[in-house]
Amino acid sequence: MSIDFDPAADSGSVPSPCINVCRMNAQTGLCEGCFRTLDEIARWGTASNAYKRSVWGEIKRRQESLFDAGM
Repeated sequence: MSIDFDPAADSGSVPSPCINVCRMNAQTGLCEGCFRTLDEIARWGTASNAYKRSVWGEIKRRQESLFDAGM
């Protein structure tokens, strides 16, 4: 992921995790570029910063989980 964002420490506007690799993985149900679900991607544009921070937290958890699993 090209953006290094810490949802717990960074304040203000929340950047999109999109890196323009828009390909859904059928096995995980996540975008291979940003690690979001289709629902999270669809909601992003109108979501609150609190919601976006929670998604970033999930992205980081998912990355760790998937990398630990060797995916």
